[in-house]
Amino acid sequence: MSMLPDVQTLLDRALAETSDRTVRTAIADARRRLGEPLRVAIAGKVKAGKSTLLNALVGEGLAPTDAGECTRIVTWYADGPTYAVTAHLTDGTVTPRPFNRVGGAVQIDLGRPAEQVDHLEVRVPSARLRRHTLIDTPGIASLSTDVSLRTMAFLDAEADRPAQTDAVIYLLRHMHASDVRFLESFHGDGLSNGTPVNAVGVLSRADEIGGARLDAMEAAARVAARYASDERLRRLCPVVVPVAGLLGAAGATLREDEYRTLAAVAAEPMPVVVELLLTADRFATSAPERRRTLQRLGLFGVRLAVRLIREQQVHDSADLAAALTAHSGIDRLREVFTAQFVGRSEVLKARSALAVLDEYLAPGSPLAAEAERIRASAHEFVELRLLHLIRSGRLPGTEAQLTEMDLLLGGAGGAAHHRLGLPADAPAPVIAAAAQAALARWQTIAEHPFTARELRTAARAASRTCEGLLATVT
Repeated sequence: MSMLPDVQTLLDRALAETSDRTVRTAIADARRRLGEPLRVAIAGKVKAGKSTLLNALVGEGLAPTDAGECTRIVTWYADGPTYAVTAHLTDGTVTPRPFNRVGGAVQIDLGRPAEQVDHLEVRVPSARLRRHTLIDTPGIASLSTDVSLRTMAFLDAEADRPAQTDAVIYLLRHMHASDVRFLESFHGDGLSNGTPVNAVGVLSRADEIGGARLDAMEAAARVAARYASDERLRRLCPVVVPVAGLLGAAGATLREDEYRTLAAVAAEPMPVVVELLLTADRFATSAPERRRTLQRLGLFGVRLAVRLIREQQVHDSADLAAALTAHSGIDRLREVFTAQFVGRSEVLKARSALAVLDEYLAPGSPLAAEAERIRASAHEFVELRLLHLIRSGRLPGTEAQLTEMDLLLGGAGGAAHHRLGLPADAPAPVIAAAAQAALARWQTIAEHPFTARELRTAARAASRTCEGLLATVT
């Protein structure tokens, strides 16, 4: 049963009982957010490839990737009936802004210094943005302290206003202590309430690992697995996906002239091909069309495309675009995105709404007590708290028990097949049988007299999850 009606009712009560204009505005915004697409921010250090990744996820070259004025501003990309840009200023006013499409990217005329703009909103007719709004943020650890602070203020759950986003895709290149500190800041008080599934890590620019060799993505997968097993990172960002953003964006927007440029190189004698692909400079020297193609695909993408064409694994631009997408890791990220975020959008949006109430309700008031009751009774929140206990090493149990419980509680995604460790095409009878077997196991653990108290409580919750899974397939 959905928890959103209870949260909506609580927000309506808070609106009816509050006269303060500032508080009413914040609560009304939280109420409206429940009916809007999930808000997912893309964050990371400067030059991590955030805009490129956003373009790959949307499948359109929307976000400018150069270091222009607008890259210093938080920019929302949302579905809309037509292209439109709105500037939300720091003084509270809202104004439409003129824009051009330059090489596909939306180039916006701010008409004022960036410091006067709180955030930009770009509306785009896009099926991929109907279920979630993507938010491009300025680089963390920028040389400009003001630029970094914009992102931290926007995402920080402990800032002077509740976080404006429900989840985050965080781009890593080389894991530093600052990455862990940022993710801790994003979770804010969620670390005590248990929210380990609203952050997904991306090992960005994965194609550059190992000098852009043809095995770069395999090497990147090993690095990502090592990051995901790091205890500090795993409790905050348990999934890390290697992605070559340039490849993903190029796969979505590959042009016919780029294919012809690559095919011409592939047709050269092998010694010439080897010489051209040795370095980026040698490929781009004295050939403007090759230089433009290199900028779009990167050296790894060029090397991969030439090999695929030369070996006749692809035969036209459509074939090559599909192959680039398949090698980029973007499809895997979309799968994780759907499992981690879209599949549990209700609980993430409800959590964001309750965080707004926490900011403004008096502790111990009837409304605050009702908010706590929702948190305590909603099974989805119970699952999140238990996931946090598992991943922070605070729940007793064998390794096999904790691994199964992590899956069962939705650690790899909310769908029944994810929770039961089954393939996506598993038929309903197989799902029902697996859920019944899991229910029997966890009921036995919950009732065993030697089971630790904390594990007994968790086993009861796991049993309730199994009962819910059975109800959906029987």
